[in-house]
Amino acid sequence: MAQSEPNEEQDLAKKIEETRQRFKNELLQESTEKYDQRDVERLLNDDALVEGYLEWRQQVVDDALKMIDDSLQWRKEFGVNDLSESTIPRWMFETGAVFLHGYDKEGNKLFWFKVKLHIKDAKTAMDKKKYVAFWLERYAKKEPGMPLTVVFDMAESGISNIDMDFVKYVVNCFKVYYPKFLSKMVIVDMPWIMNAAWKIVKSWLGPEAISKLKFASKAEVLNYIDPEYLPPHMGGTDPFKYNYPPLPDDDFQTPIYDNGPSITEDETESKEAEQESKDTLESSFSSDVVPKSKKGWMW
Repeated sequence: MAQSEPNEEQDLAKKIEETRQRFKNELLQESTEKYDQRDVERLLNDDALVEGYLEWRQQVVDDALKMIDDSLQWRKEFGVNDLSESTIPRWMFETGAVFLHGYDKEGNKLFWFKVKLHIKDAKTAMDKKKYVAFWLERYAKKEPGMPLTVVFDMAESGISNIDMDFVKYVVNCFKVYYPKFLSKMVIVDMPWIMNAAWKIVKSWLGPEAISKLKFASKAEVLNYIDPEYLPPHMGGTDPFKYNYPPLPDDDFQTPIYDNGPSITEDETESKEAEQESKDTLESSFSSDVVPKSKKGWMW
C-alpha cells in the first residue's frame, strides 16, 4: 500500500500534464480571445486547479477538458476576474438575498439563499447571476480549495419564487464552473408544492452531485448546522442580521467594500435612511407582491 501512493501521485501528475498539453493544443490554439488570459495562466501553473477538474470528472481527461472549456468561457463572459461591489447594482447587496455567513458542522462556510426575496425579472437576470459569481469568486480567493455548503432558506417562499433558469445557473456554478467547490446543498423547510421543481433540479445535478442534496425540516437542519449559526426561525440562536454596508465579513481577514468605507458613528442618520430604504426593497422583493402571472425570480 505504501508503494501505491507514489504510483497514484505519478499517475495524477501525468494526467495533469496531459490535460494541460491537450488544453494548449486543442483548445488554446482555436482562439486566443476565447478566454481571459489570467485564467489561462492560472490553469497552466496551478496543479490544484487542474486536479480539481480531473477529480470532479472521475479522472477522465476528455470530460475535464470540456469542463475547463465551459468554465473559462463563462469566466470571460461574466468578467468574473473583475467583479467587485462597484460593478454590481447596490440594491442587490441591500436586499440580503444572497450572502456568506457562518459554518456547518464540518467547518464548511455557509452560502445562504433567502428564497422568499427572489423574484424573476429578465431585465436584471444577468446582474443577479453576476452577483452569485461575485460571492463565489470572493470566497474562492479568500479560502482557496475550501468547499462551501449552500443553504436554501425556503421560509415563507412559494411557487411564485420559482425561476428554473436561475436555479440551473446556480447548479452549474458548482457542477461546471467551480470544481470540488460544493460540500452539500441543504434545502430547509421546502413547501410540498415545490417538490416537482426540485425533482428537475436533482436531474441537473447528475450522479456525481446528487448525494450532496439534503432536504431538511427545521429539526433536521440541526444535523448539518449547529444552532449558533442558524437564525431563530430555523430554531437557532444566531443573532446575525444581514445589513449592508459593509459586507458580512465573519472571520475573513480583510473586509471588502469597493463602494467606499463602512458607515461610521457620525453617519447614523444616513444609516437609518438606508435601513428604511432596505426595508422597502425587501418588502418589494417578497412573494406577497409577485404579479398574478406566477412569475417568480427563483426556485
